[in-house]
Amino acid sequence: MANHPRTKKSLGQHFLKDPNMIRKIVDSIPAQKSDRIVEIGPGAGAITGLILQEYDDVVAVEIDQRMVEHLSAEHPNLKIVHGDILKSDWSEFVVADKPVHVVGNLPYYITSQILFKVLEYRKHIQSALLMMQKEVAERIVADPRSKEYGILSVQTQLMSSPVILFDVPPGVFSPPPNVNSAVLKLTFDRPDMTCSDKNLKTVVRMAFNQRRKKLSNALRRLDAELPEDEFDFNLRAEALTPDMYEKLTARLEQLGTFS
Repeated sequence: MANHPRTKKSLGQHFLKDPNMIRKIVDSIPAQKSDRIVEIGPGAGAITGLILQEYDDVVAVEIDQRMVEHLSAEHPNLKIVHGDILKSDWSEFVVADKPVHVVGNLPYYITSQILFKVLEYRKHIQSALLMMQKEVAERIVADPRSKEYGILSVQTQLMSSPVILFDVPPGVFSPPPNVNSAVLKLTFDRPDMTCSDKNLKTVVRMAFNQRRKKLSNALRRLDAELPEDEFDFNLRAEALTPDMYEKLTARLEQLGTFS
């Protein structure tokens, strides 16, 4: 790879430099050669070149103009969308006529926002392979009643099948981050939810924003009569499984809570 522009701290850039780790990540993409690969934040293209060798249809979404110019020079055949992944029109690169797989080394400071964006488009995506802070990955796969279990756990586990594939130490990056990372794979094989994403988010956030309180108190702001004969509202937020949150939200929808 040719010399690339320096990393920008303001964009949370940490570029992979270890060829073995790069190969391990690309080998973990569960896609066919003709599938579309969407790489979020390729930066200097550490894994982009290898992805291009393995797959025929690759789109990179990059916010940094310097990196866009660098990638264009390095990989003339690469399709590049210059823009903020959180503000981009995903219909530009998430196509309906072939399987789509998302790959990304996510900036730590916007990991959750990008994750929720991926989940929003889950019906059009087969999988997502995302590198992130290990602590965040552990929260995503956490079990009920654990201290890591929370909003990210419930929403991600209802909308996908998440699994941590492997850890990524700081030393394989330039510059090395101050935290450990992990590669998380999301497979979008879950059945459609019986409630809306929006209402689920409302219930889950309300519950976990006051996670030390009983659900009867935490959900008081819904200003609705809770179906106490069907659910135990003396429990705290962390006691309910993701499926229970889905059932609760669907029942509240039936009762007209959100209308």
